[in-house]
Amino acid sequence: MKIHEYQAKELMAARGIAVPQGRVATTVDEAVAAVRPLIEATGNPVVVVKSQIHAGGRGKGTFKEHPDVHGVNVVTAGIEGGPEAAEAEVRRLAEKMLGSTLVTVQTGEEGKQVNRLYIEQGIDIARELYLSILLDRSVGRNLVMASTEGGMEIEKVAEETPEKILRQVIDPAIGLADFQANALARGLGLEGDAAKNFVRFVKALSEAAMELDTDLIEINPLVVTGDGQVMALDGKMAFDDNALFRHPDIAAMRDETEEDPAELEAKEAGLSYINLDGNIGCLVNGAGLAMATMDTIKHVGGEPANFLDVGGGASAEQVAKAFTIITKDPKVKGIFVNIFGGIMRCDTLATGIVEAVKQVGLEVPLVVRLEGTNVEQGKRILAESGLDVITADDMKDGAEKIVSLAS
Repeated sequence: MKIHEYQAKELMAARGIAVPQGRVATTVDEAVAAVRPLIEATGNPVVVVKSQIHAGGRGKGTFKEHPDVHGVNVVTAGIEGGPEAAEAEVRRLAEKMLGSTLVTVQTGEEGKQVNRLYIEQGIDIARELYLSILLDRSVGRNLVMASTEGGMEIEKVAEETPEKILRQVIDPAIGLADFQANALARGLGLEGDAAKNFVRFVKALSEAAMELDTDLIEINPLVVTGDGQVMALDGKMAFDDNALFRHPDIAAMRDETEEDPAELEAKEAGLSYINLDGNIGCLVNGAGLAMATMDTIKHVGGEPANFLDVGGGASAEQVAKAFTIITKDPKVKGIFVNIFGGIMRCDTLATGIVEAVKQVGLEVPLVVRLEGTNVEQGKRILAESGLDVITADDMKDGAEKIVSLAS
């Protein structure tokens, strides 16, 4: 689960992690009302108007309706014109940003509608750094990554200058050790107060990652101010869904308007579904088999439209729901059902498919490969249903057939 920047900063601030002052706004008037208190509290006439969506690249992104407006805008009108001028500029920006569609490198061409703004104090930035704590599943521990290349996409840094990325693996028994935090500070070229403040910052952040069961905390940029303070200028958090039962307060932060409706529908039905960019819908039982199915589709020249694991104990109703979710996707030009019956019986899967087709119809080619428990019963149910189903001998045969039919 992801949350917005302003929510991530609320969680950080509650744990003594330095963040700029800011206020969230869902209307133009709320955005304007946030300006004067920020200026008076900080003594800084500069404020920043930030779009709140679950995607990066907002600073360089622009709005479809207003190409001259970016997703993040620094308002300097207050330097000469005072709070009134700053409020006027924030009003102009908020009127264009709220309700409009922001396109960034991470949203794709379709973009995302902006329903919230974060009005934040301006900061005296001396340096921009990169800092993240992510769950490294290869070692089963949190990993700190830091770089001097703040403000840049970390993927680009990793590709072009990987030597600029510093790493420290956190031992969950003792947390991030002082020597590790100090090594990161030295690697970033920090000295004096800046180094001390960074050590405190990264240790507190690592503790927050452990406490909150995060998959990722990313701060890009992490800034060092002119007086040596270290502060999270941005904040991104993603959480382990399986641990949310321990954090009802965080679960309540979920913004369903930012999530794929199909993925939400699948989650409510107890299905594992991720929407992808291809045109071959996949319905599979087991995460490993689902990954292998997607790889095989790509190997034979196709592109999967989704990851969908119905699991080992799915009912016919869940299978029908899974099939319905796939057929709702307008990108899907063919469906490949690949089932190896173990706990999940082939006759249950076949019954679910028949029920789903009766409900929503079948307008694209359907290839089914069944093996395992009750396979003959499953094949008989499909054969007697009258559906136009193409059978496959194995996974590669099925992938080749559906890619050919979908094209």
